[in-house]
Amino acid sequence: MKKTVKILSLILAVVLALSLVGCGTQNEVAESEPEKAETYVGTDMSVACLKGPTGVGMTRLMEQSAEKKTANNYTFTVATAPDEISGKILTGELNIASVPTNLAAKLYKKSEGKITMLAVNTLSVLSIIENGDSVKTVADLKGKTIYSTGEGSNPEYILKYVLTSNGLDPEKDVTIKFVTENDELTAALISGNADVALVPEPLATTILTKKETLTRALSLYDEWNKISDSKIMMGCVVALKSYVEQNKEQVDKFLEEYNESINFVNSNVDDAATLCEKYEIIPAAAVAKAAIPNCNIKYVDGKEMKTSIEGYFKVLFDADPTSIGGGMPGADFYYNAD
Repeated sequence: MKKTVKILSLILAVVLALSLVGCGTQNEVAESEPEKAETYVGTDMSVACLKGPTGVGMTRLMEQSAEKKTANNYTFTVATAPDEISGKILTGELNIASVPTNLAAKLYKKSEGKITMLAVNTLSVLSIIENGDSVKTVADLKGKTIYSTGEGSNPEYILKYVLTSNGLDPEKDVTIKFVTENDELTAALISGNADVALVPEPLATTILTKKETLTRALSLYDEWNKISDSKIMMGCVVALKSYVEQNKEQVDKFLEEYNESINFVNSNVDDAATLCEKYEIIPAAAVAKAAIPNCNIKYVDGKEMKTSIEGYFKVLFDADPTSIGGGMPGADFYYNAD
């Protein structure tokens, strides 16, 4: 009997030891197994941009999307004018759109706060072009007639602010003659009917190749920086807040890829110029190559975006409240700016 008890005790001891070893092995396996990373799930996303500077930074992303190298599946629309896409962003037909910053503020007001500014993509693209070589400073514009497009929009308010800040009365010391089309502006300069004009890129670069006497007299970006702590910010990307809330991870991935696209454009001008022609953002690669360095393409988001553009919006508001929709945008307008 004693012998049987000893055998049973021995068997129990062996079983217990094996179970402990088994547990230890399982724990070691569990501890050694790497945690499974969450898998990113992309989405179909419709994106619109404009021909010209505000579309330039998108070209690398457009190319990568065509090559199926992006995190999301992007469908791009290239528009000629902002009004072609502004309504579609409000209805949700477009998920993300590149628009002028003052239009973004208007859409925010019109939609009662349903629009958010995701990032700024373009600073100033404006230059004073002169037939001759007499304009060296803003003060030299006194007594001159300045031709311009953009009546009632960013160019008009930027020009008047720069003039006023340099002691010139836009209503008395200069004559501002607005034309409706860039072609009309070009014709006036080349024919000699206009001696001075406010011209955006890439048109400014194109015009300078048309006539030897034409010169780039002033950069409005440089002149603004002399008189203001804010920044001229003329282009941005926007979306419906509801879309962002439902697709935050995907929107953040878009912004990451868009930032990379803008960096590529600024660092690889030759390649970017080719893409500008390919996607019809700027008609000719040669023009794009010369214009891109003057387009001030830059990615700015978050707190820096909000801080930098609020001063600019204040200038527009003081000049004409309707230029930004009748009131300053609220803090909720700026994405990730808390």
